Amino acid sequence: MFKTALILLAVGLVGLIGFYFLRIAFRPARYLKFFEWMRDPQAHADWAIHTGERCGDAPFVMPTDGLVGFIWGDSFKIGHRHQGIDIFAGTEAGLTPVYAAYDGYLTREKDWKSSLIIRIPSDPLQPGRLIWTYYTHMADKDGNSFISEAFPPDTHEVFVEAGTLLGYQGDFSGTPNNPVGVHLHFSVVKDDGSGKYLNELDIDNTLDPSPYFGLPLNSKSNTDTVPVCRESAIP
Repeated sequence: MFKTALILLAVGLVGLIGFYFLRIAFRPARYLKFFEWMRDPQAHADWAIHTGERCGDAPFVMPTDGLVGFIWGDSFKIGHRHQGIDIFAGTEAGLTPVYAAYDGYLTREKDWKSSLIIRIPSDPLQPGRLIWTYYTHMADKDGNSFISEAFPPDTHEVFVEAGTLLGYQGDFSGTPNNPVGVHLHFSVVKDDGSGKYLNELDIDNTLDPSPYFGLPLNSKSNTDTVPVCRESAIP
């Protein structure tokens, strides 16, 4: 009986691992385009979003330039789902500007080297609901910040308009000398009900960013399309 249970457990684990590999294997278009972009961004300029673009009547403007390489719900490992979107400029760290996507009140915690969060008192899609927008990876691989000097550590509740310069895309992973690809990670974070942001690392504490940008940014419904604004209006 015990041996049978072990066999069933092993089969289940193999099946689960196989599911994740198949999930990636049969969703090649968007992932393959990401790797093509990283090899030669200039050859695929039509795959990029652009700072200040607004898709239709979506409330948020694009916060930076680049390819939306990974979207909300993407899975890179068992038990993990991506909590936001990753925008890759295809440039060196510290060169590509990052701007506020919507008006709000900016906070940079005392120990934040590469991150900012902006409180939006009234969600434009659900008026009266408080939400937060989170921006990170704005530092070099060693943790030297690329955030604008206007927002030093321990900054709280500073009003910024959409389009305000926040910093520059970087490759800081949180661990010095262990860089990620140069990009901006952006997410829409829920409030805890008392005016504080929830832990962004848990996807259940974030919202699908698709309707905020007017782009297909949910991996459940977008398996193969590079999100790009075809009909943009510069605000």
